Amino acid sequence: MRTHLALLRGINVGGRNRLAMADLREVVTSLGHRDVATYIQSGNVVLTSTGTDAAALADDLERAIAERTDVHPGVVVVPRDALAAVVAGNPYPGEGDPSRLHVVFHRAPLTPEAVEAVADAVRRAQARGSRDEATATGSVVYLHTPDGLGRSELATLLARVPADVTGGVTTTRNWATVTRLLGLLDEG
Repeated sequence: MRTHLALLRGINVGGRNRLAMADLREVVTSLGHRDVATYIQSGNVVLTSTGTDAAALADDLERAIAERTDVHPGVVVVPRDALAAVVAGNPYPGEGDPSRLHVVFHRAPLTPEAVEAVADAVRRAQARGSRDEATATGSVVYLHTPDGLGRSELATLLARVPADVTGGVTTTRNWATVTRLLGLLDEG
């Protein structure tokens, strides 16, 4: 079983931060990680590592990727059991369309200020008639956008929350990707 998931922020989006998945796998493998595999082109890496400190793994990956590819992504590392808890903790299990549910992964646990910023953004969006919902817990925010992410006023408001409130590096994946990544971790 693979032990960790590394999520890179902003890779291969809109023609920027181009990074071939073969190059990414090579960098991750060169750090001594095993069972390395990538999923789609957006910077999802499953791996087996002897290291257990997610922040240290993220730092090492950021540094190595920048040195070897000249791409400077933020990296969030999620241990397998933490990802399983994210999937099990889905507060919107009735949403049948996985493109309407997203998880915003934070590198650090959410502070009380970050949780309040999310709650405030939800209140403001819903006061304007939005059906969007969000739940902040642990180091993730579940974002439910019944009308689609592209039309989400709440997503726009959340994107404006300063990094010093959110704890730094964040990256978002849709529910289909989240559940598939857990499956890949369990396949290894």
